[in-house]
Amino acid sequence: MHVAINKEKTSKPSPPRIALLSRLSESALLKRARRSDSGAFEELVGRTEASLYRLAMRHVRNESDAQEILQESYLAAWRNLPGFEGRSQFGSWMHKIVVNASLMRLRTSRRHAEVAIHDVEVSELDEAMEGATYLSYARPERPDQQVQSAELLRRIGSAVASLPEKLREVFLLRHVREVSTEAAAAKLGLSKPAAKTRLYRARIELRQSLGEYVAC
Repeated sequence: MHVAINKEKTSKPSPPRIALLSRLSESALLKRARRSDSGAFEELVGRTEASLYRLAMRHVRNESDAQEILQESYLAAWRNLPGFEGRSQFGSWMHKIVVNASLMRLRTSRRHAEVAIHDVEVSELDEAMEGATYLSYARPERPDQQVQSAELLRRIGSAVASLPEKLREVFLLRHVREVSTEAAAAKLGLSKPAAKTRLYRARIELRQSLGEYVAC
């Protein structure tokens, strides 16, 4: 897949340079990509596009939509690389972006009217929660996309705020402050199983609260 990250034409990397990039670690490629090295970014795309395409297809069930989602997601990632701190792998970051883009596509496409809240796994909603930060700084170009992103953020914020305090505090520690479940349990004076139970309950309640927004 070729990601059109620049409007200007760019020359393709030479075979020796392609070979060099293929041997670099992900962190080294990210360092180059942050310096606007499109070849390094294309290498990152090549390493992740197959699994991300399958992910998008699982959600939208349409090849054209899946390809558009990948193109838009990689373009957003390229534009926002400075905001990616590298605390997770590039593929994990892209996974969250693609999940969010897929859910937004489902929300606005009448083609997928059969998708309902029961089709959305707790794990997928979880990824959408974690990816909300991406939506806050990735700026869609089209006004309709801006409205959709703002609405999704508003709904997520409202749903989280409405959680019972015991569920909200563990959810915020885990997904906003990004501490481990074990660390969240220690901070709250809970056992790890108790913290996991509260986190699971929080996700279930959020899934129910956001059901009408996710469903088409």
